[in-house]
Amino acid sequence: MRSIIFTILLGLSFFPAFSQEGDTLKYDTFMDWVINYHPVATQADIVLTMGEMEVRTARGGFDPLIYGNLDKKSYSETIYYDKREAGISIPTWAGIELNGSFEQNSGYYLNPESTVPSDGLFSAGAAVNLGQGLILDQRRAALRQAQLYQQSTASEKRQLLNSLYLQATDMYWRWSLAFTNQEILKEAVERAEIRFRGVKASLKFGDVAAIDTVEAFSQLLNRQYKLQAAQNTLFTVTQELNTYLWDEEGKPININETIMPEMLTLDFNSIVNEAELRTMVESHPELQIADFELESLDVEKRLKAQQIIPVVKLKYNFLSGSINDFNEAGFYENNYKWGLSVYTPLFLRKSRGSLGMAKAKIDFKQNSRDIKEIQLRTKLESELNNIENLNQQIRTFEQNVNNLEILLRGEMRRFEIGESSLFLVNARELSLFDSRLTLNELITKRKVAYAKSRYAAGLGFEQITP
Repeated sequence: MRSIIFTILLGLSFFPAFSQEGDTLKYDTFMDWVINYHPVATQADIVLTMGEMEVRTARGGFDPLIYGNLDKKSYSETIYYDKREAGISIPTWAGIELNGSFEQNSGYYLNPESTVPSDGLFSAGAAVNLGQGLILDQRRAALRQAQLYQQSTASEKRQLLNSLYLQATDMYWRWSLAFTNQEILKEAVERAEIRFRGVKASLKFGDVAAIDTVEAFSQLLNRQYKLQAAQNTLFTVTQELNTYLWDEEGKPININETIMPEMLTLDFNSIVNEAELRTMVESHPELQIADFELESLDVEKRLKAQQIIPVVKLKYNFLSGSINDFNEAGFYENNYKWGLSVYTPLFLRKSRGSLGMAKAKIDFKQNSRDIKEIQLRTKLESELNNIENLNQQIRTFEQNVNNLEILLRGEMRRFEIGESSLFLVNARELSLFDSRLTLNELITKRKVAYAKSRYAAGLGFEQITP
């Protein structure tokens, strides 16, 4: 009967014969579904919309402005004054403000300077800053900063998607690990059940001691407990994985129990192009965002520098009782009005303080940006070294698993000829299963480490050349 037990054990494969029932959700398919339908991917597009709206808001500073005023006073059947005015003001990117107006005034007590022809007076001209605001003013600075923000939203979108890529990758391979471990432990329970039945049968013929049935049953219970724990882990991980799956209508999807992940394999198809990854760090979205912030701060600095310059504003308007007469109007000849405003603080302490603060912000942000680049490069080197270390560990542990299989076969042959015990066979088999579980964890870590190296280089769903 001892030979019967040996034959049963030897007939079982040392590698788990996983059930292939149901469909397999491959990693690439899972990631395509995530990038297309996950809410974070939708949020990333919303970030771009926010940038567009910021630019639209800033462009509103250059929208033409129309206005109208009506002011009339009548007392004791006397019209003191009746003043009417309408006009338009058009800011331009060059800093020149074009304007035109029409006014019609009358009344017994009308201020003489407000007297205009009875048919009204047309005015057309411009106002220009010759000092402060000539190179850059608040409107142009706001628009430029909004444009920089719009450009930075593309980098923010990349960063959001990169984080989603890393999280989804980690989640998928955790699911694969939980499923693979469950299948291994199912095989372990199956072997323990066959062995227990074989030992019970051998006990009837007196080939084994009664204590061996206790040993076999104890092993069965122990493996059933581990399988139950693995099943609970798989259930928990599957529920977490469901949070990454959404349909076209934005509704969450629950994976069917018949769907299984890719199995963990010993291949090394995820080629790491270290040279290209190191180059990619330069265009990392976090660094791009910092660069856009530096450009925005530079715009603020140039605006603050303008505030040190005195305000010199020149206004000039042609005047005419008829629109057609503007073609014949001479510059500073007749029918015009103009003005010049000049002012500046004596000590410029506010302007100089604001400029100094703007320069300090740039220095602070530049230092932060330099530190961030060093941190990203250090993180990438750490992940690349981790991948190489995991590759070595996997190769080493793969050899260890193969050796444990050989030892188990040898122990079972010794058990067949009566030179070993069921306890030693169980011990050898337990070591083999534990080693396979450890090997699965190493393979999972390697797959996640590959994703982390891409994330550290600023990559996610996009591809790079191998």
